[in-house]
Amino acid sequence: MATKFRTVIGILKDKASLIKATLSITNRHTSATRVAVQRATTHDTSSPPSERRVSAVLGSEGSRRASCACIEALMDRLNATRSAAVALKCLVVAHNIVSRGSFILRDQLSIYPSSGGHNFLNLSTFHDKSDTATWKLSSWVRWYAAVVEQNLVVSRVVGYYFSNEVSNLGNFKIRRDREEKLLALLTSEMLSEVEALVGFVEITRDAPDSWTELQKNDLVYKVVRLVGEDYKLVQYELTLRMKEIGERTKGTSYDELTRLQSELKRLEDCKERLMSLFLVKKRDSDFWDLIDQVKMKVEETIMERENQKLVRFGERQFFHEKNESSRFWNNNPFIESEDELYRLRSSTGGWSSNLALMPALSV
Repeated sequence: MATKFRTVIGILKDKASLIKATLSITNRHTSATRVAVQRATTHDTSSPPSERRVSAVLGSEGSRRASCACIEALMDRLNATRSAAVALKCLVVAHNIVSRGSFILRDQLSIYPSSGGHNFLNLSTFHDKSDTATWKLSSWVRWYAAVVEQNLVVSRVVGYYFSNEVSNLGNFKIRRDREEKLLALLTSEMLSEVEALVGFVEITRDAPDSWTELQKNDLVYKVVRLVGEDYKLVQYELTLRMKEIGERTKGTSYDELTRLQSELKRLEDCKERLMSLFLVKKRDSDFWDLIDQVKMKVEETIMERENQKLVRFGERQFFHEKNESSRFWNNNPFIESEDELYRLRSSTGGWSSNLALMPALSV
């Protein structure tokens, strides 16, 4: 009964929101944009927004002003709602904007709000207290918001929207350009990109444990599938960087090696959880094999550097002790210096003269 009542209330809220979006905005195009957002983010707790509804929002581009109105409508909807279903659908639409939207839409999403000071994806305290089901669904909202936010963080660090590159993975020219870009980076710059990518892997690993929702809720399943696609792309980006850094280990500084070792440890801590979250394919096995290889290479290089430090320290200690010994013998008052021995030798005509002055021993 409670579920049916909540469903009816949700339907009424959706209708009221559509009427408000239609009548409260004077600009016709802006009104159509808000209506498209409302229709894509209904209160239905189990069904994801249809492809037609998402495409209608993605089609709200054109001028920068129109794109700005679209993002503003979406973020207003996300930050005003207390419904876990509506919040998840807003995040699904935002995720699709990042991965499939026009550049101007993605740009508006990444810089929203232009005045700064408000993290619109910070939903760490979000809770829908309507019932047990929506309470559990809230954990998916908090997690998914963190994933979408980290997606934008990674894109800013690497300099392009990586989740928009899925169609380009088979393009040889684009892949070659990516590899050439990495060759031009300093190791420290590449490590900064690795840190952001590993951050995405860690957030992905922290998916809620409520697998029953994943099995029976199409909305949650859609969310996990979208995140899985991004995770595949992150694997690809990390593979490029790990291969390149692996080739540079001999010329990498000790501090950079320890920094890389830390990132490899972070990745290793995610492996078991991720292998249980997503279907394991050959790509996954190859990725983790590469991580193990780079880890071994880094550990060997660090060990060599530490052994070299010990050898240099031993050499410095040896020369220090040798110098100390020399100072002792040179400054000992009971031992004649070479100059003093030479003076005595010259004044007596040599050691043989001293022997001549000694009285003969009687036999």
